[in-house]
Amino acid sequence: MTTTATKKTDIKRTWHVIDLKHQVLGRASTQIAELLIGKHKSCFNAHVDCGDYVVAINAAKVEVTGRKAKQKMYYSHSGFPGGFKEVNYTQQMVKDPRKIIEHAISGMLPKNKLKKDRMKRLRIFVDDKHPYADKLEK
Repeated sequence: MTTTATKKTDIKRTWHVIDLKHQVLGRASTQIAELLIGKHKSCFNAHVDCGDYVVAINAAKVEVTGRKAKQKMYYSHSGFPGGFKEVNYTQQMVKDPRKIIEHAISGMLPKNKLKKDRMKRLRIFVDDKHPYADKLEK
């Protein structure tokens, strides 16, 4: 029995829509990360990027459990002295809910050279309107 190596020409990318309305942030992020990596495919290899495109809609309606809405913090630094900023979950949700989803999924992807290309295949929308309806499988 021989093992065949997956080539770039063998990869077939499909489009998936994930509705985040009333879903828990962590559970939805793991599902999206699995689709971006391509673990659901039979041709999966860790060193080959065989994942699919993911369109996440209703990012403003994602939920967190417990007291995370007040306690979960997002940190950034401008690189200048005194440039440290921290924002909690509710403030970030008002400012830009797409960043919350992006941050969660980015943390769940493997830290390697394929991460940037996988994140490019992720499209996040605040509401349910998106321009990718023609690319989705019916």
